[in-house]
Amino acid sequence: MPRPVALFEPLTLRDLEVRHRAWVAAMCQYSCDPVTAPGVPNDWHLVHLGAFATGGASMIVTEAAAVTPEGRISPHDAGIWNDEQVAGWRRVNDFVHGLGTGVTTAVQLAHAGRKASTWRPFDTEGRTGSVPVGADAEGRADSVETAGWQTVAPTDAPFGEYAAPRALTDAEVRATVTAFGDAAERAVAAGFDAVEIHGAHGYLVHQFISPLVNTRTDAWGGSEEGRHRFGLEVVREVRARVPDSMPVLLRISATDWEDVEGDVASLQRFVVAAAELGVDFVDVSSGGNLPAPKIVSGPGYQVRFATAMREALREAGFEVPVGAVGEISSPHQAETIVGQEQADAVLLARAALADPHWWMRAASELGAQPVTIGQYERARVDRLA
Repeated sequence: MPRPVALFEPLTLRDLEVRHRAWVAAMCQYSCDPVTAPGVPNDWHLVHLGAFATGGASMIVTEAAAVTPEGRISPHDAGIWNDEQVAGWRRVNDFVHGLGTGVTTAVQLAHAGRKASTWRPFDTEGRTGSVPVGADAEGRADSVETAGWQTVAPTDAPFGEYAAPRALTDAEVRATVTAFGDAAERAVAAGFDAVEIHGAHGYLVHQFISPLVNTRTDAWGGSEEGRHRFGLEVVREVRARVPDSMPVLLRISATDWEDVEGDVASLQRFVVAAAELGVDFVDVSSGGNLPAPKIVSGPGYQVRFATAMREALREAGFEVPVGAVGEISSPHQAETIVGQEQADAVLLARAALADPHWWMRAASELGAQPVTIGQYERARVDRLA
């Protein structure tokens, strides 16, 4: 008989039961067609995400989906600001849910702020940084929608050598909050089981949170409360625009690696406030607002930040689960993190790319109930000769 394994225990978020605790982290693919179908998920996304579903994943968090055109990281990024994109995401969800194995999905709602309008990282020309306004992803002059664009941020300070953004006005900040809510409603129409607000990695929500970026003196800055306001208003708007039964997840960067202790304490206060507004899961990463952070990396190097957020939530009276991410690759490592309650779930990125059937192998290695789909039953590790 399979023995109890913490990693393969279910996790319930509102009315959604996620069948185990090893999830797929959001990973940008930069694979939409920026000319004929900007922001629309296509065959690449179907195959890429579908592979994790057939490989035994329980929750798949999609790549960042921009809530506005100018919120894309690159012209090739996915979006969720129009109905054509909803149809593209619906096609992916219909396939994943149609497998009948209980796989769940969440879309990551995002705005890149001052880190938008960039070249995708694997262009053969090796170009990096900002796409010039008026040049598309192939370097041609094209329409505004597919060309580089003027980026926006809390202030006009650039990210490293990127093009300088334009500071958002008060009315534009409020409109962006609404755009997150509109995107959340589209996520429901697209058939997602949950939504994740991207508040990490130096993108717009994180830019507002960080004193390294947000030097505004109006109501959207000027103090920790002011810097947290935009992110919390996004949480409030998204929570109000999806059904009560639908979980809202939140990804954060716990630190930018310059003032680790101060960052963690501030983000602990932020996630407690987010929990008060109805966030159901906190996905804990780090970094993104500094071009060259001094990161102390290694296997599971961010787990301690997830633990810190978990402790703060529980001290405040919230049983909100947290997820750990970052150089988590082996099943036994993942089991230790969850089994020792360092986090309530782990999110896999590079390990999932390297092995889209990681969960089948993990169940066998840990002695858990086998994770398979009918067509792959013969590939169960415990049945291989």
